[in-house]
Amino acid sequence: MAGIPAKRTEKLQLMLDDDELAAIDDWRFENRLPTRAAAMRELIRLGLTAHVGETYAERRTADFRIVAPDA
Repeated sequence: MAGIPAKRTEKLQLMLDDDELAAIDDWRFENRLPTRAAAMRELIRLGLTAHVGETYAERRTADFRIVAPDA
């Protein structure tokens, strides 16, 4: 049916360190999103629509950080 959102049936587990979680929470509050989950969905949407122009084939999981380790 048009206008009715699809039911969310999949859960994802994501491990974050304290700095990464703080960055997401700060972004959430600055942008007045109602929940952390809503913020994560919006950040994913923004990331999926961004044109990055980078290849990822040679990168490891540890290379994908939300904030720099020395920040």
